[in-house]
Amino acid sequence: MFRILLFLLLGIGAGYLLRHRPVVRLSGYGTRAAVVALLFVFGASIGANRELIASLSRFGLQAVVFALLGVAGSLCAVRVARRLLTRKGGAR
Repeated sequence: MFRILLFLLLGIGAGYLLRHRPVVRLSGYGTRAAVVALLFVFGASIGANRELIASLSRFGLQAVVFALLGVAGSLCAVRVARRLLTRKGGAR
């Protein structure tokens, strides 16, 4: 766990020091590709788990409800954060 936090802090420092370089602006593409790859691997591991697939019908509705509530909560949090972080007229 310490190693993960160390790499996170090193990345934050590198991003701060190199924030005006074009390569840092392109890092968003790499981040998106990594997230898509992680989602694919996660989905593949779920699909390979026979016990989980067998019990999907039993827990499927509950999982959908939790997912929808999680998305709704995130959207509400973003809306509140936008109102708190922006001044009147949309200026920051």
